[in-house]
Amino acid sequence: MKRVRELQIFKNIREVREFDFGIFYYFDGLVISEMKEGVIFDWNMAEKAVIAAQEIFGENHPIAYISNRINSYTVAPADWIKFYNHRQKLSFYSVVGSTQGNFASIVLERMFFQNSIHQFADLQQAIDFSLAKIQENKALV
Repeated sequence: MKRVRELQIFKNIREVREFDFGIFYYFDGLVISEMKEGVIFDWNMAEKAVIAAQEIFGENHPIAYISNRINSYTVAPADWIKFYNHRQKLSFYSVVGSTQGNFASIVLERMFFQNSIHQFADLQQAIDFSLAKIQENKALV
């Protein structure tokens, strides 16, 4: 699987935020995460990334989020309700990864995420899809 830094889009980066649990890449309306191996991702971690997005984009900007699952990690089951309660902060949500573990995680995430989650095996395809959705959303406003 490719990392964000290996793609052409990286030249359009607005900001990179490195946290102890992973790296978040912020583009215009697009956030891509790459979590560290073995992380148990909880709401306190997610909130740091959300606050960073609000600082970079503003509070009312639609955000497309891509989880580039280059490493194996889990989402803390006890925090699913917190993720669910803050789901409106994401307009589009995509996952890049092709392992069975990723698929099982996506099934669980779909139970809590009102909008559909899109799964891709290729990061560039996820980016193209997300950027198109952002453009469609802007055209409606």
